[in-house]
Amino acid sequence: MTKTIQILSLMTIILLSVTVSSSLIDNSYAIKSKGTPNPVTGSDKVCGDRLCSEPEVKSQKESKKKEEIKTEKKAEEKIRAEAEKSKVQKDPTESHEEEARQYAEQRGQGPSWKTISGTITSDKDPGIGHEMHQLAILLSPSKNLYKGHLTYSASENVQIVVLHGPLKKGQDKGQLFWTTDGQTKYGLTLVDQKSDSGIFTFSGKALAIHSMNSEPFTVTYSVTYKETQSSKTIYSESMTSMKSPALGHEGHNIAMILPPGDEFYRGRVTFVASEPVQFASLTGPLGTGDDKGQPTWTIDGKTKYAFTFIRADKTSGTWEFSGNGIAFHTMKDNPFTISYTVTLESIDK
Repeated sequence: MTKTIQILSLMTIILLSVTVSSSLIDNSYAIKSKGTPNPVTGSDKVCGDRLCSEPEVKSQKESKKKEEIKTEKKAEEKIRAEAEKSKVQKDPTESHEEEARQYAEQRGQGPSWKTISGTITSDKDPGIGHEMHQLAILLSPSKNLYKGHLTYSASENVQIVVLHGPLKKGQDKGQLFWTTDGQTKYGLTLVDQKSDSGIFTFSGKALAIHSMNSEPFTVTYSVTYKETQSSKTIYSESMTSMKSPALGHEGHNIAMILPPGDEFYRGRVTFVASEPVQFASLTGPLGTGDDKGQPTWTIDGKTKYAFTFIRADKTSGTWEFSGNGIAFHTMKDNPFTISYTVTLESIDK
């Protein structure tokens, strides 16, 4: 009996203990959910499934980091794909040429030099009025300008052709021109070196080898050139001469290509004129007493230039020059027309 009473008493104690423990746990969660400050952290704000003051769950950090890594990998893959695409589209040689061109332009050197060479057979000249002639085009007519050097050897005596223009209405008056349709006309520099081989320096819109014969010829050539847009250092123009303003030249005509001034020029000019012309280069202005005994050019008797006068009397050709001004000149009263391309070279100072 006594033993039974002891067992019942022990069971009563155990049940009371469980009830009190359960009540404490429930109260703890109730306090937390009501926003009562946590005795451990001191925070009562709730952020989702946790108090804001509690540390962020590690799994969330890892998830965020994985997303960032995934985004970075996608960006890297896109960059690699673009790079591979660029390699497929561009030939390596072209890529190097483009880099060289950009580097030259950044340094103010403009387009790089190119060289073409080969042996070709002439065809019937497509120019109106040249139907019985033969032509071998080396550099086709372009909206840009060419400048360079030609070396050639032909099966017969040939002429060199350089074009300038296109000419504006009326600018073809009296001078040689070349056209295939009668509308677009180019000034025609035709240089007869009376030889089947030679070298030639040129600037213009096109370059060709020409023969007055109707039978085809062959020519082996090498051309080193630059092709560039019209600018202050290379340009093509046409003009009509005017009465010379210089003292002592009142009965002459002059086409001033580069007016005299303090700037010094060096370069070349390829031209075609309506009649034989002389080439003039002006250097100066001269200091006091420097004009003794030498030819001079002046419009006021005070500012004087040394006058280099080449009596070549050619209707077309190329002149290399240096000086403070250049011009074409005749000793006649009548005006002449002239088409030309000027190339100015940089001067090291």
